[in-house]
Amino acid sequence: MIKTDILIIGAGPTGLFTVFEAGLLKLKCHLIDALPQPGGQCSELYPKKPIYDIPGFPEILAGDLAKNLLEQGKQFEPGFTLGERAETIDKLKDGTFIVTTNKGTKHHAPVVAIAGGLGSFEPRKPLIDNITHYEDKGVEYFIKDPEVYRNKKVVISGGGDSALDWSIFLADIASQVTLIHRRNEFRGALDSVEKVTELKGLGKINLITPSEVTGLVGENKLEAVVITTEGEESQFETDYFIPLFGLSPKLGPIADWGLEIEKNAIKVDNSLNYQTNIPGIFAIGDVNIYPEKLKLILCGFHEATLMCQAAYRIINPGKKYVLKYTTVSGIDGFDGTRKEAPKAVVQSIQ
Repeated sequence: MIKTDILIIGAGPTGLFTVFEAGLLKLKCHLIDALPQPGGQCSELYPKKPIYDIPGFPEILAGDLAKNLLEQGKQFEPGFTLGERAETIDKLKDGTFIVTTNKGTKHHAPVVAIAGGLGSFEPRKPLIDNITHYEDKGVEYFIKDPEVYRNKKVVISGGGDSALDWSIFLADIASQVTLIHRRNEFRGALDSVEKVTELKGLGKINLITPSEVTGLVGENKLEAVVITTEGEESQFETDYFIPLFGLSPKLGPIADWGLEIEKNAIKVDNSLNYQTNIPGIFAIGDVNIYPEKLKLILCGFHEATLMCQAAYRIINPGKKYVLKYTTVSGIDGFDGTRKEAPKAVVQSIQ
């Protein structure tokens, strides 16, 4: 039995930042994630994708953000159960919880914070009969490392931001980039559409619309795609086919925990620091929903911070916590180390 103060389900950015905020309150955290490494989608799906709205970072790669958050919380010695999915939850008579994974690992905590992002997710796959045969043999649903496509022929299919952004990004890496969409209009940002059009004019992107990839060709690996345009078929040589049609999010077993669900998300009360309808269980980050909710990483950070304050009151009933700025108090890690606030800063505040 793994015991902790706050059991965090989901090791994405919001879950990782919770470790730091809880650590400031001397609360221990343990994280469960079905993925084999911390970082959530930032590490698994798009580690090389730039993010622009993290305070203090004009631009940071998603994978680097995850690494920084992991490093920031390391001093508070969080525990991890990785490669396992939170399956069941049981509430004990004393109000604490036992969460058991699909592999039978049990976790005991007085507070559970669900930070599962989109939940369990699968890529939306095009309806091509033999597509599974070519998965990992030329068909990829996510771009983890753009260098894989250096000097290769790449066909991307889709009409949203991901298809546009990766077409633009790979234009300087792949030997040939072809973007195929079933409509002439795109759903992505206007500046991305304009950039793709500009790169088409420069001969750096092939743009084929309105068309669809309807077949795949090759023996041991992908060699070509079949493109259907206005009822006529043609073959197009390629090394990789990357259909970017988005993800199909699912809450998975969490949906059966008795939580109030709305629009495939967990309903929370933001006046109670993002607590669910079950006292002691909170939901933070993209997995939750409340009035005026914004699905942004920075909003998840804010929710994690307030949730930890509520968790402190549950774990330490009747004990008052006095908020102190880290610039004044410094940071005490669970490993005994202490980062002191700069004296000049303390003196100026005093």
